[in-house]
Amino acid sequence: MTQIIVGATRDGVSTMAETFAASTPHPIVELLRHASPAAVDVFTRILTRGPISRVDVARLTGLSQAAVTKAVGPFIAASVVADNLESLKGGLPGRPANPLRVRPEALVVIGVKVNADDIIGVATTFAAEILATVHLKIDDTEFGTVVDGIDSVVEQLNLQLGDRAAKVGGVGVSVSGDVDSENGVVRESALLGWSNLPLGSVLHERLKCGVLIDNDVRALTIAEHWFGVGVGTASFAIVTIGSGIGCGLHLNGEVVEGAYGVAGEIGHLPLTSPDRICTCGRHGCVEAVASSGAIVKAVVDGGARADLTLQGVVDLAHAGDPVAVAAFDEAGTVIGTAIATMVNLAGPQLVLISGEAVADYDLYDQRLRAAFAEHAFGAAANCRIVIRPHSFDDWARGAAASVIRAIVTQRYPQPRYN
Repeated sequence: MTQIIVGATRDGVSTMAETFAASTPHPIVELLRHASPAAVDVFTRILTRGPISRVDVARLTGLSQAAVTKAVGPFIAASVVADNLESLKGGLPGRPANPLRVRPEALVVIGVKVNADDIIGVATTFAAEILATVHLKIDDTEFGTVVDGIDSVVEQLNLQLGDRAAKVGGVGVSVSGDVDSENGVVRESALLGWSNLPLGSVLHERLKCGVLIDNDVRALTIAEHWFGVGVGTASFAIVTIGSGIGCGLHLNGEVVEGAYGVAGEIGHLPLTSPDRICTCGRHGCVEAVASSGAIVKAVVDGGARADLTLQGVVDLAHAGDPVAVAAFDEAGTVIGTAIATMVNLAGPQLVLISGEAVADYDLYDQRLRAAFAEHAFGAAANCRIVIRPHSFDDWARGAAASVIRAIVTQRYPQPRYN
């Protein structure tokens, strides 16, 4: 059973599956799929840094200006890249230049974030600018319920897009846990209660389009890498605090994905007592004391009423309740230790702290920073910790950004048609 919170009805309008039923992939997807590595590099610089001059593209890629002009030619001809005569910001007055920029309206991408009780969907431009949003409540996380919900969200976004739906190039879906993006399999998601489920292939058949499945924190990191703080930043990490404790890594100009699709899982570092059991079934995980659910459980076990919500725990902590304060103190200490461990290993220059619990970050801050300072080794302690609130729409935008990157880098799964 699902309940649409934002969206329109589908009466009299073709379904998204019908919209995607054409036997040929999106022309822009095809254009990029057959582009040379040099052309992909040039296009990526224009997408993430545009408007940008050919001179600057040449400097960033190491290509000659002539090679840049040759590489970008097919994209200009296809109206994917614009070549406008105007003065570049910071350029010399009276010295016109022809900056290159990707036309954001050339491609539309859909991103979907699956949570335990709702599904969030957004449609974005090629530059990951949000065009439309849909929020869908779900009663459970059974696989069939979620698949139906994603299908409904995509259809509702299609309705909101109107004529722009014809430009949709594909769908990205992000979930928490261990995700095999290459094969579209959710190998393990404690939040959803899933194990080895072929979400990608099922959605391929349902939507009749290319579908990319990704870990939610990694997708959020990709969005920051291409369209946020990662542009021009050598290395950073995102740590998310909420129903789980996640971490995405951006090092040496790339998002770290891991040989097996798992990287940055600081929520499952064994940094707490073995008698603390995590939702993943393992003992001593950071999430076993620092997730929202673990904090609520600690306060309930400490004598609070059984129906206490997270907001109720927050209110108790702000009022000085010793059990609630102790629960947040323990969570902050463990998260700070986990961040220090990650920083000691990977050495990012910046850590962004995000997630639904960031609104109550004041309850974590002091203990988190103290634990980080205690355990960060040497110059690693110079790593800055910055708060970066994200809404669930931003999480869905991350799924869209993951698709955009996969399309550009020629790693996007192609539709499978019967």
